[in-house]
Amino acid sequence: MPTQTEIELQAAAFRRLQKHLMEDRIDVQNIDMMNLAGFCRNCLSRWYQEAAGEKGIEMSKDEARELFYGMTMDEWKTNHQTEASPAKQEAFKTAFAENVGKG
Repeated sequence: MPTQTEIELQAAAFRRLQKHLMEDRIDVQNIDMMNLAGFCRNCLSRWYQEAAGEKGIEMSKDEARELFYGMTMDEWKTNHQTEASPAKQEAFKTAFAENVGKG
């Protein structure tokens, strides 16, 4: 079982990853992350939601996304999301099925 210090370090690393994705690299699109790495900001917010559920905390997908993004998905899309090419959209179907579809 992790020590309290290890848990605190893991939490700090997560917060830094979140800051990196939400402030430092807003230019990187979720679809590109998903296609290349098999996860994206939405996955991170879903994992946040799942962790809350494991602790008995009810949290909707939209609530988790707003907590992770620091704004609503509509705001994020309006401010930062660009149109994905048909090739990226097709690659996303595969990446999603291989990574998110696994559960």
